[in-house]
Amino acid sequence: MTETTPTGTGTADDLIAEFDAERPARRLTGRLAAAVTVVALCLSLYVLYQVFRPGQVLPYRMLFLAVVLPLTFVCYRPGRRGGARPGVADWALAALSLAACLYPLIVFGDFIRRAADPTTLDVAVGAVIVLLVLEACRRTVGWILPAVCLVFLAYAYYGGYLPIDWVVGHRGYDIDRIIVASVMGTDGVYGVPLDVAATYIILFTIYGAVLDHSGAGRFFVDVSLAAFRRSRSAPGRTVTLAGFLLGTVSGSGVATTVSVGSVAWPILRRAGYPPEQGGGVLAAAGIGAILSPPTLGAAAFIIAEYLRVSYLTVLVYATIPTLLYYLGIFLAIEIDARRYGTRTVEVDAPRLWPLLRRFGYHFSSLFVIVVLMALGQSPFRAVVYATLLAFALSFLDRDHRLTPRRAADALAAGTTGVLPVAATCATAGLIVAVVTLTGLGLKAGSLIVGASGGQLLLTALLCALAVLILGLAVPVTASFVIAAVIIGPALTGLGVTPAEAYMFIFYYAVLSEVSPPTALSAFAASAITGGNAHRTMLATWKYTLPAFLVPFAFVLTPAGSALLAQGGAGEILAAAAVSALAVAALAAATGGWLAGPAGPAERALCGVAAVLLLFLSPLPALAGAGVLVLAIALHLVTRARERRS
Repeated sequence: MTETTPTGTGTADDLIAEFDAERPARRLTGRLAAAVTVVALCLSLYVLYQVFRPGQVLPYRMLFLAVVLPLTFVCYRPGRRGGARPGVADWALAALSLAACLYPLIVFGDFIRRAADPTTLDVAVGAVIVLLVLEACRRTVGWILPAVCLVFLAYAYYGGYLPIDWVVGHRGYDIDRIIVASVMGTDGVYGVPLDVAATYIILFTIYGAVLDHSGAGRFFVDVSLAAFRRSRSAPGRTVTLAGFLLGTVSGSGVATTVSVGSVAWPILRRAGYPPEQGGGVLAAAGIGAILSPPTLGAAAFIIAEYLRVSYLTVLVYATIPTLLYYLGIFLAIEIDARRYGTRTVEVDAPRLWPLLRRFGYHFSSLFVIVVLMALGQSPFRAVVYATLLAFALSFLDRDHRLTPRRAADALAAGTTGVLPVAATCATAGLIVAVVTLTGLGLKAGSLIVGASGGQLLLTALLCALAVLILGLAVPVTASFVIAAVIIGPALTGLGVTPAEAYMFIFYYAVLSEVSPPTALSAFAASAITGGNAHRTMLATWKYTLPAFLVPFAFVLTPAGSALLAQGGAGEILAAAAVSALAVAALAAATGGWLAGPAGPAERALCGVAAVLLLFLSPLPALAGAGVLVLAIALHLVTRARERRS
């Protein structure tokens, strides 16, 4: 989608490149672009082949990195002022990364056996791989994550100089041992994060690219415009629905925000939304794309690997929290429609039912993924079959049929789209290696528990704050991986189950994208609307506040597991209903509206009611409901007095 944005700041693609966590890639042309397409296409085909004819795990990860690392140096500039085409240094790094990454494959058997006693060449090549991974990460997502990784590596080396009786002290490791842990095993560069990128994530990026090339992206926007045609809250609802649907294609909160915003902001503006509130709606809808089944963010695939459960199980965990998230947004939209006196906007869009009859087949591949996983298929095969279905159905649309050339471009886009994620995951693997080598995870967990005095509530607050701060500096996937291995033990050590702990960390890692002072989605939205960036961040925070509070119910209350769809049907429904009431109370508190404008007393009572309801226990829930009734009664009495006066 390349529509010009209403503020004149450029195309949607330009804004994505400017505000996404990924650094801008080169726009390659000519023979070089064709060569990159061929290489990326070959990797995509090989990944698809591996789904049905899987080989050894570690060699596959090594080969995957041997392809994506050179591609990264060719496709990404060394800095924002880098040349439009690769220079000598880029080609040298690409050649060096190819040679270094192929070395472990060529001598694979001996390389693995020598992990206990590596040769000088092994250590030298391993060090080169580490440096190349850090540089690839710097190019794609910025310098902060590589800097964090260097701090961890320095800790592994210099930590031995700390007093051994300090909590974070350890016996110290030399360069050889650190390189072995980082490259010559399955806990470092070639660990679980890279495996997730090389299996789950690339398959879903291929699927998203095929779906987008088949015209699904445009259809999702059109169907959202057509679904809510005639009401004053329709523009906000349209943005939210479009964000949810487009998230299945983009997989990026910022990309979804910009893609929806380039089309929807003129509608929001005509409806009467102030720039900051409109930007808040756009950013909240965009970030919801990472939280929403069936294609959650990359961290969700890592959760499945860490918990050793199916990806479908993680989707089930996310279902009720996602519904609560969107309930909060829709309620906030209804309140804002009344608060700002928004107007009905006539939109030149196709009618809903003819649109669904003609192009509704675009939904089918999304359902196929869930149905096949429910029938016992692996997520790998489910997404491949969904991709094949999207490819076949593209021929129903003359303008978007996937001819051999378009199909090749889509498959290649799937590989190039995973380059930043692969670099991030490989770098995160280095941090995991250091944490495993030094035992830092348990030590950090004991520090957090000690600082909180063993109180679960204070521990959860400290963990949430730590994840948010970490997420301000590094991408969602990396912040989740780091937090899972360092902060997770603090929660599980106090009796929280791993599923609840990882989902808690996952939500706060995602929500870091809308948290001040560096909320990327909100910055992107403010660039579209022309609103103040800081006030747009605060508006976004208001829309997403339920998603900040609901995860505490996972870890603080015995019934919190029911929000992850664990337990009996009655318990799950009761927890969902009480939480929905809590979200409604919270929306009234933050939006300042019940039957009309709510005063400070009513808003405060609604906030207290929301907190009490989220304890999900009978007595607090009854107390919360009582406080909410009191707030409503006070509001009605106040309004009656105002009318009489």
